[in-house]
Amino acid sequence: MGAGLLFCAAGSAGAAPKPTLAQVQKKVTELQSKDDQLGQQYDQVLEQSAATKQRLGLIERQLAIYNAQFGVLRDAVSRIAVADYMDGNISSSITLLTSGDPQEILDQSSILEELSATNSAEISQFLSAARQLEDTQQVARRTEIGIQQLQASLAARRKTMNKLLSQQQALLAQLSPAQQQSIGDGGETGITPVHYTGPTSTQADKAIAYAYDQIGCPYVYGGTGPCDDGFDCSGLTMMSWAAAGVSIPRTSYEQWDDLPHVSLADVQPGDILVFFDAGHVALYVGHNEFIQAPETGEDVQLVTFQGADTPGIDGAVQP
Repeated sequence: MGAGLLFCAAGSAGAAPKPTLAQVQKKVTELQSKDDQLGQQYDQVLEQSAATKQRLGLIERQLAIYNAQFGVLRDAVSRIAVADYMDGNISSSITLLTSGDPQEILDQSSILEELSATNSAEISQFLSAARQLEDTQQVARRTEIGIQQLQASLAARRKTMNKLLSQQQALLAQLSPAQQQSIGDGGETGITPVHYTGPTSTQADKAIAYAYDQIGCPYVYGGTGPCDDGFDCSGLTMMSWAAAGVSIPRTSYEQWDDLPHVSLADVQPGDILVFFDAGHVALYVGHNEFIQAPETGEDVQLVTFQGADTPGIDGAVQP
């Protein structure tokens, strides 16, 4: 992918022609779009990793409880085994009970069943505790492997994002400082804030009012405001609804997956529009317009909504 994006010219004679400003603008936009999609995926995996680590903490607390129960019951069964040995009913149960491995005890449970039938309830309870401990240990091991896989996924995405950034920097280095500034500004002199004068009686109204107040704020990957810190697309939709007292998921993918879908023909002000395989979201504000945090180098903006003909539209969801 990198070679094609760096405008490597074919041929052996002469210097490679410099790309035009329009060519660089197009390629930079493509790179930014890919980077923003990866950023959304990175956020999602980061949240999954945090949730999995939290789940592992709960499992480890359960393990501590089950370990304690297992130890108490093992001591009790050990006393039974010793008494059985003193009565002349020698078995290998005493040796087995020195093991702290619940799986080993479960694998050789028939040895414990040699103990006196009068103690069957205690033996059964002990084996149940061993099974519970072993099952929880397996869950903990699987969860730890899951965390390692998520961390590897994060590292891979971060590596790709850094590669995209390097490619973008290589493209910009071919331009003059004035041309670089032109691309950095998105070819615009800035977006004039639009003051919201509509109602604020419903939660949707409040979400819309908040989004209007952010017009002109910079796009910042991972941003959730305030304005000086910037917003990314899902950070803007999340914080708009948070201002209305409604909690929605953080990433565009989660918003698309978790919130109720609505028909584009029935979209209402305050609904969230979803684009590009859930890689981008925006807030529909009515009057055939939506507010979005578009991409790096651009500001939060008010955009015309063309319904099902809007480029890249997947659908809409309702908080």
